[in-house]
Amino acid sequence: MVALGEKRPIERLPLTVIFQEQSDAKETYGGGFSTVLLEGQFLKPKDSDCETVLIFMHPTGLMNWLPMPIALAHMGYPVMCCGSRYPHNDATLIMEKVALDLGRYVKHAKEELGFKKVILAGWSGGGSLSMFYQAEAEDPSVTATPAGDMPDLTKAGLEPADAVLQLAAHVSRAITLSEWIDASILDENDPSKRDPELDLYNPDNPNQPPYTEEFLARYRTAQKARIRKITKWVKQELADLKAESDEYQERAFVVHGTMADPRWLDPAVDPNDRKPHWCYMGDPQSVNNLPAGLARYSSLRTWLSQWSEESNADGPACAARIKAPVLVIENSADDACTPSHAARIFEAVSHDDKEFHRIEGATHYYFGQKDKVAEAAGVVMGWLKKKEFV
Repeated sequence: MVALGEKRPIERLPLTVIFQEQSDAKETYGGGFSTVLLEGQFLKPKDSDCETVLIFMHPTGLMNWLPMPIALAHMGYPVMCCGSRYPHNDATLIMEKVALDLGRYVKHAKEELGFKKVILAGWSGGGSLSMFYQAEAEDPSVTATPAGDMPDLTKAGLEPADAVLQLAAHVSRAITLSEWIDASILDENDPSKRDPELDLYNPDNPNQPPYTEEFLARYRTAQKARIRKITKWVKQELADLKAESDEYQERAFVVHGTMADPRWLDPAVDPNDRKPHWCYMGDPQSVNNLPAGLARYSSLRTWLSQWSEESNADGPACAARIKAPVLVIENSADDACTPSHAARIFEAVSHDDKEFHRIEGATHYYFGQKDKVAEAAGVVMGWLKKKEFV
């Protein structure tokens, strides 16, 4: 380790994990039918003898150029930035299979790289993934996906990590979508058909910020109803496809309007230091229908596993099951994961070996905030030392 503020040189090494897996259908483009290829980067501090590695993994994103893992590597901590089998494309993503991928990285860290301790560093969408993985590694219970498919995680032999970090983490992809989805859309095939009194971006809507409690309750109810409506349709489509052809047929579809959370327009809703009319991807009204929006493209099985209310990767529910030590860091100006996310995760951890810290003024990614990322990395470093992980 180095003193806070010093920077140890690091090497960026390719991180590749390849394994064979029984598969009944091709779910990623190209490559071998039953071969899974995982790629990432190993940020290796030069001349480091640290026997603990931090694993950053997001279900679909890559984290090797984010400020936090880079800062921790410069402090002398080996960091694995791990990609799943679904890099930059979650249209066919199955959360249970991402858990298998994370398990392969944990195994690789110990058996191939020789680390004695593994810390899961759950950033953003990696937060609920790390909680899901740790819960299934400590106390496996998931025998199939919500669509009834493989894998059976109780037979996967997932190895628990030694601790879990929740860094600017949200509660889950499914719960987050249920809070961001546009409640005004009435027809999934024609997003122009809207309830004008629920359309946050309709200038003629009589319900304008600051929103009343009555409007927020009505809006949240409509959001959940839309999620349930899509789930009902997905299940019926899946059942019809299986009845008409074979068990592994699929269908892709578009989900319109997925960035319409009242939080982005009214900072008094789940308040923090973020600016109004803004989210981590820019202007929320534009993001609401951008091709890169959350959950924009999905398959039937992916919806059930990743986005529906039946998803197994529920961060707080999984957090309640784990026994490993937990550190939660909230950024006070986070424009993606607002305060209730960190609070729900922290409160859900059922044991007392947990700590909570807030980084004042920090945004979601710390871009352009060298002092904030240094502060957050210092909190992580201090906690790891206190817990004797380094």
